[in-house]
Amino acid sequence: MKLCRYQPLQFTAEAKGREQRPTAAYGRIAGETVHEISGDIFGAWRESGKAWPLEQVKLLPPVSPGKIVCVGRNYREHAAELGNEVPQEPLIFLKAPSAVIGPEEPIVYPPDSQRVDHEGELAVVIGKKCKGIAAADFAGYVLGYSCLNDVTARDLQKADVQFTRGKSFDTFCPLGPLIETELDLAATTVETFVNGQRKQHAPVTDMIFSIGVILAWISRVMTLEPGDVIATGTPSGVSPMKPGDVVEVVVSGIGTLRNPVVAADA
Repeated sequence: MKLCRYQPLQFTAEAKGREQRPTAAYGRIAGETVHEISGDIFGAWRESGKAWPLEQVKLLPPVSPGKIVCVGRNYREHAAELGNEVPQEPLIFLKAPSAVIGPEEPIVYPPDSQRVDHEGELAVVIGKKCKGIAAADFAGYVLGYSCLNDVTARDLQKADVQFTRGKSFDTFCPLGPLIETELDLAATTVETFVNGQRKQHAPVTDMIFSIGVILAWISRVMTLEPGDVIATGTPSGVSPMKPGDVVEVVVSGIGTLRNPVVAADA
């Protein structure tokens, strides 16, 4: 099942004219139609009976996470390409929730950095409060999966040693376009394209630490809440982006997360 968060384009235009903030709604995507959801996607919900053609809605980030927990160096070849050792335990860090943007929204290249890289990843959306779980039980705590671009100011990351500044500029966490609740992880691949050229490609099975291990590890440290997002790591092939580029993260079984890159003064 494909879940999304959206605004009807007509309502968005009307609200803009009245200088009002349009209300975001949750929906279920079936084919080319978005069926409005009434209730809590993390609890009880039903379809309201309203529906929109997919082309007549603006897709938003599928959730507004309270926190984004990322896993670093979770693919061996990616660790090697940056000259890092493979971690013996999951290497986790936080990315600011204020960095989240949705499909088609621009990634803003900050003037503070001289090198900004893409990092396409599979994202896990937490569906149930999660603390101290066993790795084998992870599926019961997951609402679904999405695409994520862990945009990174690589020069600032290296200069700071820790990751917060280089990972958390506004617009540095494109997320979407939807949540897929049923995904065959054994057959899932992650790809990233820049201007149509494939830069990254790997099966999720290449991850050093599985999703179960990751959730068990994180939940030993902090309580995960519904709507929190886990970024599971990026394959090798990260490369710089520049204003004017278009970046696409493609996760099989989910879809394509597309974002243009613009200069800070654009």
